[in-house]
Amino acid sequence: MRQSGTFVAAAAMLMAVSAHAQTATGRGPLQSRAEITGSINQTPSMPRQVAPPPRRMAQAAPPKEWSGEDGASGHPLMTADAIRRSAQNFDRCVAGMWPDAARRGISQQSFERFTADLSPDLRIMDLMDSQPEFTKAVWDYLDILVTDARIARGREVLAKNAATFAAAEKAYGVDRYIIAAIWGIESNYGTQGGDRSVLNSTATLACVGRRQGYFKDEFLAALEILHRGDLTPQQMRGSWAGAFGATQFMPTAFKRFAVDFDGDGKRNTVDDIPDIIASTAAKFKKDGWAQGQTWGYEVEVPQGFNYLHADRAKNYTIAQWEHLGVRRAGGKPFPRTTDKAFLLAPAGADGPGFLMLGNFRSIMRYNPSEAYALAIGHFADRLRGGTPFVQQWPRQERVLSRDERFELQQLLAQRGFYRGEPDGNLGGETRKALRSFQAAAGLPADGFASSGILDRLRGR
Repeated sequence: MRQSGTFVAAAAMLMAVSAHAQTATGRGPLQSRAEITGSINQTPSMPRQVAPPPRRMAQAAPPKEWSGEDGASGHPLMTADAIRRSAQNFDRCVAGMWPDAARRGISQQSFERFTADLSPDLRIMDLMDSQPEFTKAVWDYLDILVTDARIARGREVLAKNAATFAAAEKAYGVDRYIIAAIWGIESNYGTQGGDRSVLNSTATLACVGRRQGYFKDEFLAALEILHRGDLTPQQMRGSWAGAFGATQFMPTAFKRFAVDFDGDGKRNTVDDIPDIIASTAAKFKKDGWAQGQTWGYEVEVPQGFNYLHADRAKNYTIAQWEHLGVRRAGGKPFPRTTDKAFLLAPAGADGPGFLMLGNFRSIMRYNPSEAYALAIGHFADRLRGGTPFVQQWPRQERVLSRDERFELQQLLAQRGFYRGEPDGNLGGETRKALRSFQAAAGLPADGFASSGILDRLRGR
């Protein structure tokens, strides 16, 4: 999702699928704290002027499209009263960030200029704590993101910018098709990216709600970008959580990974194609992308397979997977049997399996949703001329509602398999508990939360 963060465009539309990926930022991509050479991360000495500069106080106004209700997270800072109090203190909160801005080398003039017209966008509080009733099945997610139209557009973009992709590939060692896939899914090649002011959104989140510390850093990073002159406020428009540009960087990610690839003196991931391509490649390189390797393989998993092996922590060589009966789909051989991979079964025993290599983990550092990373990898393969997946998805399966997911967790807890607090989100702990229940019941322990499993837990 994100994480992203929009989930602008397709990812925003599908935030439920990547709810765990978006985390609390609403986005997902680029929340890493890693650095790359040449990024702006200096901490200049404090200027002599340290008092908060004068700031025009915003006129009191009714909340912007805000529901006025408590947030679904139950966090004390997400109650309606807490949100109102924080909103009333918004101007003082922003002015109070001046010393931190000054420490980052932001001038008083820039601070005053860029913060003068900010006001809290409280609609963001509803978006931050949204609890979708239904999630998307992984096959529906892929259907929406990897379309014939998007593939065709991606191939046009690759052909038109072939020289730039080649140069970035040479400089960073990252597959051009992965970069093109990220660009296509994050913003539909720059045509969809959100229209909220990044500065206003991050200021709101730095002063209101449950992630103020995290978003204070994003807000100050956004100010740094504007003060440096890489982008204008008009260019920095994006998701409610502050992700912006063609490949949806958060401000801190822009600061760390954006590069001036065409040498025009500015880093621009919004509408400068060389900078877009190279900055995204720089992010992947820092996240460990292995040059010349793929992200993973579709595989056929044998009947009677022990799905307890299908765990991200169980990284076996391809040869070991073959010994367990796993075969590459379509009868193709594996290029290297010494590569290590984990087995992913996103639709359980009735759907296709995938052996995921280290580059899949690199994609997940962009957005830690397995469905998102699978979509990116598959889209990249289709852009290079690959075919659709060989095996069929269990499209007859019904996706559980949030209430049903909550009930499933409660029933697992009652039987001693789940020790967390039921929340309706099917994360790693829930899948682990579900596998244990399935194994105890003599079922394939694939961790897939189907309506049939729920009925079984209900005793039907």
